[in-house]
Amino acid sequence: MKHNDIEIMAPVGSYESLMAALKAGCGAVYFGVEQLNMRARSSINFTTEDLKEISRRCKAYDVRTYLTLNTILYDHDIRLMKTIVDQAKESGVDAIIASDHAVMSYCKSIGMPLHISTQSNVTNIETVEFYATFADVMVLSRELSLRQVAEIAREINRRKITGPSGKLIRLEVFAHGALCMAVSGKCYLSLHSHNSSANRGACIQNCRKEYIVTSKEDGTELAIDNEYIMSAKDLCTIGFLDKILDAGVCILKIEGRGRSADYVDTVVRCYREAVTAIEEESYTREKIDQWMKELSIVYNRGFWDGYYLGRKMGEWNDAYGSKATQKKIYIGRGVKYFGKINVGEFKIESHSLKQGDKILITGPNIGALKMQVDEMRVDDAPAESVNKGDVFSMKVEETIRPSAKLYKIVPA
Repeated sequence: MKHNDIEIMAPVGSYESLMAALKAGCGAVYFGVEQLNMRARSSINFTTEDLKEISRRCKAYDVRTYLTLNTILYDHDIRLMKTIVDQAKESGVDAIIASDHAVMSYCKSIGMPLHISTQSNVTNIETVEFYATFADVMVLSRELSLRQVAEIAREINRRKITGPSGKLIRLEVFAHGALCMAVSGKCYLSLHSHNSSANRGACIQNCRKEYIVTSKEDGTELAIDNEYIMSAKDLCTIGFLDKILDAGVCILKIEGRGRSADYVDTVVRCYREAVTAIEEESYTREKIDQWMKELSIVYNRGFWDGYYLGRKMGEWNDAYGSKATQKKIYIGRGVKYFGKINVGEFKIESHSLKQGDKILITGPNIGALKMQVDEMRVDDAPAESVNKGDVFSMKVEETIRPSAKLYKIVPA
């Protein structure tokens, strides 16, 4: 299978991450609107008014658009669900990702392409055959081994199972990012403790916290040492991506709609390069080590290989928050851009900046631009450093707008 047949599906929670994904070489993006998606709380989310603009930008890059509508639904949600699906179809969105049968039924009734969400827990060929009535793509359960994935792929080909489009069913798996401790993400811990349902997109992530165990008999308290026992490390498959593709997977899903544009940029680029290397037979340990180094720079909770290689239990964190080797510090914003000479003007609002520093610029039109400061000018005179309150200019290949944010990258 050629690498062009493999679709890298990028998470999009803002226009910054959308542009980062497009410029990094993704094959598709997925995003949510309104409240009926599994990141309704943790991601910025778009509105239905954004659908046409998202679709327009993606079509310019020949990138597919998938709208997540994958929460459980109640009767009072049905009208909003139908409105969202209608507007998605009208706006040119390529498919809906759903787990509720009401969404599946409605998409089928109006001819809207559908993908079966991982929340549907697809783990066998009979379930694939059942859902093929509604969808062309199955997002397989996160708990499957590669051997099980390969068996499902073989049976799809042997039985010639096709979806509504008449084409063979395509398989999608999670390739990189956060994993929930619960089976296919169906967790009730947040609902139990805070009446905030993860299955309605409102998880408060209890599992990522540190806990003390108290004896009900005598009140003895024990701090759980070394491990955040419910907080799984992030999935990372780049070291055995060739095995995933050999199993018959067509779509690689990167998790992270709540993460930043530089995360999206880095992860998409690494996996795009890895898929290309596999196709060109230049996928080596040296390249894998370099990709792992780059992936460790952006937000992560440590890495493990999930259940693909036969593990039965998760691998847990020993600390809270990110283990990224670098962090970004907000220092300023864009002011204006001089297009004829490719120079951007910025205002420093905190900290300082000097020649040689590594920086990140983000914006709804930029995505995530990483570069090193080579030359700065203040009042048209060269400056080795700038401080809070200074307005300075430097060479930038992207158009700088007042919405642009400037960060300094430093070791974590």
